Amino acid sequence: MKITELLKQETIILDLQANTKENVLTELIDQLDRAGKLQDKQKFTEGILGREEQSTTGIGEGIAIPHAKSAAVKEPAIAFGRSADGIDYDSLDGQPAHLFFMIAATDGANNAHLEALSRLSTFLMDEKFRTKIYEATSVDHILEAVNQKEAELEEPEEPVTDAPADSKKILAVTACPTGIAHTYMAAEKLNETAKEMGINIKVETNGSSGVKNRLTEEEIAEADAIIVAADTKVEMARFDGKHVIQTPVGKALHESNSLLTRAAKQDAPVYKHEGGKDESAEKGGKSGFYKHLMNGVSNMLPFVVGGGILIALSFFWGIEATDPDSDSYNAFAAMLNTIGGGKAFFLMVPVLAGFIASSIAERPGFAPGMVGGLIAITVSGADGADGGSGFLGGLIAGFLAGYVTLFVKKAFSRLPNALEGLKPVLFFPLFSIAITGIIMMLINPPLTQVYTGISSFLEGMGGTNQVLVGIILGAMMGFDLGGPINKAAYTFGIAMLDAGNYTFIATVMAAGMVPPLGMAIATTLFKNKFTKTEREAGKTAYVLGACFITEGVIPFAAADPARVIPSVMAGGAVTGGLTMLFDIGLRAPHGGIFVIGLVEGGLAKGLLYALAIIIGAVVAALLAGVLKKRIV
Repeated sequence: MKITELLKQETIILDLQANTKENVLTELIDQLDRAGKLQDKQKFTEGILGREEQSTTGIGEGIAIPHAKSAAVKEPAIAFGRSADGIDYDSLDGQPAHLFFMIAATDGANNAHLEALSRLSTFLMDEKFRTKIYEATSVDHILEAVNQKEAELEEPEEPVTDAPADSKKILAVTACPTGIAHTYMAAEKLNETAKEMGINIKVETNGSSGVKNRLTEEEIAEADAIIVAADTKVEMARFDGKHVIQTPVGKALHESNSLLTRAAKQDAPVYKHEGGKDESAEKGGKSGFYKHLMNGVSNMLPFVVGGGILIALSFFWGIEATDPDSDSYNAFAAMLNTIGGGKAFFLMVPVLAGFIASSIAERPGFAPGMVGGLIAITVSGADGADGGSGFLGGLIAGFLAGYVTLFVKKAFSRLPNALEGLKPVLFFPLFSIAITGIIMMLINPPLTQVYTGISSFLEGMGGTNQVLVGIILGAMMGFDLGGPINKAAYTFGIAMLDAGNYTFIATVMAAGMVPPLGMAIATTLFKNKFTKTEREAGKTAYVLGACFITEGVIPFAAADPARVIPSVMAGGAVTGGLTMLFDIGLRAPHGGIFVIGLVEGGLAKGLLYALAIIIGAVVAALLAGVLKKRIV
């Protein structure tokens, strides 16, 4: 799609009457409205002003690009206005703005529209093009200048840089809140400046039409430094261990030279991603199943943690304090129980399914995933039992909805371009929700029987069998320290929490606290077997372990995995077995020492729980002290 299909004669004002920023926006919005491009002028105005509140769209060089993506737009359009005297627009370079391009994009704008809008943004980086627009004496001259610039795109492109092969290799990512204008202008500016400086560069854009020119794992590994020019969230874990400059996207437009100079000199801190690396979109990473599952689990956790702790707190007033028919009934305790169990916990499985599906099929998968998860917990089993298939049904609903949505997207991929905007708002939700819902209605009754059977079997385990399960879960928590095996054990604990069995989550949390606590104790008792850096890390590990952050042991395991991992696995196994032996239940799925007071059974059980954690941590510390060699 050409820009002149969006920029029309009726949306151009050669001589703006406005003399303030607010009046400029009003005049351009009125022009779009008169041209029939808006269906709700007030709502579009709110969108424009909301974007300005995030950061100014006066990019400097005499240009401003106010823009909004809104359902208030009837059809995508561009309005242009020009002021010979210039207007104070709070531009990034502090200079008056003369050329104003207002971009109006619809919520359902297809890629063709978004590509055209982003192309205009890059055109404005060309000084000759800006001069033609500024000196145009008629509307036709402006449209002609745009057409001439578009014609240049049809010519063979030159290499991004003429840099020698041995020059510095710089990568960059650009992103702005709406992903329409600044994203692509910043990328263009970095490419042009790098070419002038003789620097090799590749720029990834995170725009409304998706990620373009994605950086590969190999390129990231070879890069000398990375510039992240973004005013919104971008995928950062992949840059762990690299020199990274993080800056607002506007800085890439006006300080590209200094940014590239800093990057070439590696004048930037080494980026450390908190919480470990996330899953890359590149092939060869962790399995798709694990990535999708963890996306669901991580988004579900706030509901589980918040709801579980509120339920546990409600029992401070008595085990029957939430029962209106009981003498110990307490209205506040009942309120906490309703919020935690009736609301937060109720949303747990639908949210799990929704985010698994959205990980597979992106945004269109979320709605069918939520509906499938809701059916999983509300449709009765074949024997009439209420409660549905719970966590198991949610997992199946999430993956089912995700792949059903992919099928629906594929089925409608050949629709005419004129119907492109209807896909995400009509066809995808209608058919993916219907298909997912029908299948879940059919399979949920037998799934409920399976889920109920598994839960009953685990609840009926006792004595040696239960202790053995605790030992296995405890060892799993210490095996890969936040990796797939560790997460599998924790996810199993949450599933049992959902089923009403509170001993398993108590076991995995206690065992998960042991690895960092064990290594912290080891650095205190066996100082001659740890470096100074490791002894300092040991102090932090006390806090991380107490807060149930198993990843706190990763620095030790990375330095000496053959000795550290067996030690913490043994300590976790001891704690897991003891927790099961003491038959300790806990409704709170996270919180470490801060939720020990919520252990079911009162003070005596709380002390036993703490004892199990301490014993396991001491076992891990002693084994590490025996196995590790003395530092010379």
